[in-house]
Order: sequence, then structure tokens, then C-alpha cells
Amino acid sequence: MLDYRVQARRIDDHGSEATTRDARITLDTSMAGRPDAFNPAELLLASLAACMLKGTERVIPMLGFSLRGIEISLHGVRQDKPPRIIRIDYEIIVDTDESDARLDLLHRNLRKYGTITNTLDAATALVGSIRRKDA
Repeated sequence: MLDYRVQARRIDDHGSEATTRDARITLDTSMAGRPDAFNPAELLLASLAACMLKGTERVIPMLGFSLRGIEISLHGVRQDKPPRIIRIDYEIIVDTDESDARLDLLHRNLRKYGTITNTLDAATALVGSIRRKDA
């Protein structure tokens, strides 16, 4: 079993911060919002993207998959009552010469073995695709 620890604290009415190990991130907890920090919903989406990117680093050596780069775009939809994310759409864009079948294999691995991916998939509609980066 792995466990994770994060500490968070309010700085003022414009924001907060979270820390873990030697890392620190500014949080948008202001009622007015702030452009220089992620709000809680954006952090959730960033967590999903980070999970997929970390998963990529884990599986590409196992699959012998060659890539020059990878990008992930995400879109979350929030309902008001009760407030919750009801859907997350994502697109994974891979700069690679691998075949379409190998792209699909990478996508299946990212969906199947990601901690955050599996957690969110159980809680909301998680819909996405993978494609090759345009030349």
C-alpha cells in the first residue's frame, strides 16, 4: 500500500498553498478567483493529466514505445446542484511514428493502470481519445 500526504493552509482571502516533501503549489481559494493559481476543479484536471503523463513514463519502456512528446487537453463539466464534476473529456496528443494500434495500446494502458484515472473513472464520466500529433 502507498499513502500520500499533503498539507494545505490559508494564506489570506486571496489564496492558499499546499505542500508535500519539498514541493509547494499556490491554490486559488479566493471567491473572486485568481489567474495565477489553479482552482480546485483545475487541480483535479491537472491531477488526471499528471497521472496520465506519469503513466506514460512508466509504460513506454515496457512497451518499447517511441515518442518525441505528449500533450493532454482536458475539459471538466460541473453541475451546480449538488456541485460536482459530472464529466471529464480529454484528448491525448502524441508526437510519434508508432502505428495506430500501438497508440491504442498506449491509451489502454494509461486508462487501466492510473491511480487517479481509475479513481475518477469510478466517480464520473471519463471520456477521452488519443491521436497522433499533426505534422
